[in-house]
Amino acid sequence: MSVRLHTLANGVRVLCDPMPGLETIALTVVAGRGAACEDAARSGWSHLMEHMVFKGAGERSARQIVEAIESEGGQINAATGYERTSFQIRALKGGLPLGMEVLADLVLRPTLSEGDLEREKSVVGQEIAEANDTPDDLVFELAQSAAFEDQPLGRPILGTVDSIAAATPQTLGDWRAALYAPDRLVVSAAGAVDEDELLALANQAFGAVQGQGAPESPANSFTGGRRPTIRKLEQAHFVAMLPAPGSKDAAYFALRVFAEALGGGMSSRLFQEAREKRGLAYSIDAYADTYADTGLLGLYAGCQAKDAAELARVAAGEIASLLTNIDEAELARSKAQLKAHLFMGAERPLARAEQSAGQVLMFGEAFTSAHLAASIDAVTAADIAALAERLTGPRKAVGAVLGPKAAMAAPQAFEQALFG
Repeated sequence: MSVRLHTLANGVRVLCDPMPGLETIALTVVAGRGAACEDAARSGWSHLMEHMVFKGAGERSARQIVEAIESEGGQINAATGYERTSFQIRALKGGLPLGMEVLADLVLRPTLSEGDLEREKSVVGQEIAEANDTPDDLVFELAQSAAFEDQPLGRPILGTVDSIAAATPQTLGDWRAALYAPDRLVVSAAGAVDEDELLALANQAFGAVQGQGAPESPANSFTGGRRPTIRKLEQAHFVAMLPAPGSKDAAYFALRVFAEALGGGMSSRLFQEAREKRGLAYSIDAYADTYADTGLLGLYAGCQAKDAAELARVAAGEIASLLTNIDEAELARSKAQLKAHLFMGAERPLARAEQSAGQVLMFGEAFTSAHLAASIDAVTAADIAALAERLTGPRKAVGAVLGPKAAMAAPQAFEQALFG
C-alpha cells in the first residue's frame, strides 16, 4: 500500500503508511525548519527548544511525559537538524491516541519556565563543551564552518554559549511558534495505523494551529577554506569537502552513487586504496550531505599524524580517478549498496515515517521505494563523469585537520593534489 497524504485546512500535512502484520507504530511530527533558519543571535535556539519541550508540556511534567509513554511500552525522542526538527514516538499497536496527544503537547504547549530554561542552558553548554572535547565531532564542526562560512549552514546546530544565554521564555516561545508553524508541519505515522483514526486524531490535535513561520534564509553557498587545528592527540582527524548538488538537483542520485563508490563500504575506492593497500588510515569513509539549495561531498579519515598529508593526496587522487573512470561492476555494486540501505531502512516504521515526512517537506509528495530504486538504477557512468564539473570545477575545497602539528599540511596537500 502506498503512503496516503492528506492536508488539513490550516496547511498541516498528514501521512499514513500502514504496514500489515506489525504490532507496533511509529509516529513523528516533523517541522520543516531547523538551525538553518536561525540568525547568529539565535544560533542554537531550535536545538534548545527541542530540549525545553521535554521539561514540561500541556498538563504533564517532564517525568509524567516519559512515564505516560513508557508505561504503555513506548519510546520517545527528538532530533534537530539544519532543515528539520522532529519529535518521535514508537509504541505498541493501539498507542496512536496517547502518542498524538503527547506530541501535540510538546510541539504546541510546552511550559517554558524560567527555572527549567536556566538549567537547560547549562545542559546545552555541557553538550557544546563535550563536542569541543570530542575530536571526531569537532573536526566536522570545523569543516562545516569552512564550507559555509558566516552562513546558517556553517554555524553549529548546538549554537554557542553566548547565543544560548540570550534566550528567555518569551523570546524562545516566539521562536517556537515560528519554528513549528503549520505551513511546514507534517504528522507522519507508519506501522499498525488506521488511516481514518490517524486523520481524525491529527485534525483534533493540529487542525487549529495558526501562525506565521520563520522567514526563509538566503540561499547558502559553498565557500571552502582550510581549518588546520593543532591538538595534543595521539591520532589526526581529517575531513575534506567539495561543493555538490542539493536534494532537489537532478544530479542528486548520481552524487549518492558516487559517494558510495568512493567511500561507502569495504569495497569502496578509499577503503581499499588508503586503508587496505597502503595502511594510511584506521578509519575512512565518504558521504553526501544535501540540503534544499546546496550540498557537499565529504570524506573523513582517522590516521597517524605523519601520514595525514599522504592520505589527503591519495584521497584526492581517488576522487579524480573515480570521476573519469568508474567501471560497470563498480557502478552496479555501488547501486546495490545504496538500494540495500534504502530497503533496510524501509523495514523500520520510524525510518519510513521520517523519510516520507522529509520527502513531503522537500518535494510535496512521498516516493515509493520502487521509485527511488529506479532513480538509483538510472544513474550511468556518464552521469558520474558529469559530476566532475560540479565537484571540482569551482576549485573550492574544505580541508579540516585536528591533531598533532605533523598533520597540519593535509588540507593544502588535498587541494594541490586535486586542483594542481
